[in-house]
Amino acid sequence: MTARAMPDDGGSGACPAPLTERQEERRRRILRAGAELAARGGFDGVQMREVAELSGVALGTLYRYFPSKVHLLVATMRDRLERVHESLRGRPLRGETAAERVAETLIRAFHAFRGEPRLADAVVRALTFADRSVSAEVERVSSRTAAIVLDAVGPGGPGAEGPPAVARVPGSGPGAGSGPGAGAGCGSAVRVIGHAWHAVLVAWVSGRASVAEVEADIVTVSRLIDT
Repeated sequence: MTARAMPDDGGSGACPAPLTERQEERRRRILRAGAELAARGGFDGVQMREVAELSGVALGTLYRYFPSKVHLLVATMRDRLERVHESLRGRPLRGETAAERVAETLIRAFHAFRGEPRLADAVVRALTFADRSVSAEVERVSSRTAAIVLDAVGPGGPGAEGPPAVARVPGSGPGAGSGPGAGAGCGSAVRVIGHAWHAVLVAWVSGRASVAEVEADIVTVSRLIDT
């Protein structure tokens, strides 16, 4: 996916210009710096001035890429999900049914975030605080989550050959419901499963759900894909 510069469009959804190679490299440095600070100190540990210093960019430049800490951390969530997606595609699934494959995939994704608890706390809180101005980046997070689910539904799951799926959460915009394994009734289930996965991540981060409860809830909601 070609990265695009963050527009100052007030959440209008206008399509921003693609980044140049140099701009993309700068954006990657900013994301790495933000993730490093979040991994150390959680949401409160991410200060934009420190992000600018750690990434080697001017503070004004940082704000042109990410107008706020919430914008930055939601983009970090998307970046982490993309990495998780790529990792999942290299690990064939054992489940025989679509529900079993989806559950296995989302449990693996949960444990990837569990391995960085402060970072997980930071990005989850950012998603919670996100307002209309962050809607485009939030939708990209939802789209990546849907793509992860759809890859698990499809033949061979994330371990199958071919390019990774990139789908919008059904009902959230153009292209909704597209991707491998999408079909009648599948789109709504994918949307609900994606919402539920984010909800259990929030519950775990806030200490309201144990790991066992998170895994059980993922297994339960994943059964929607077979109905």
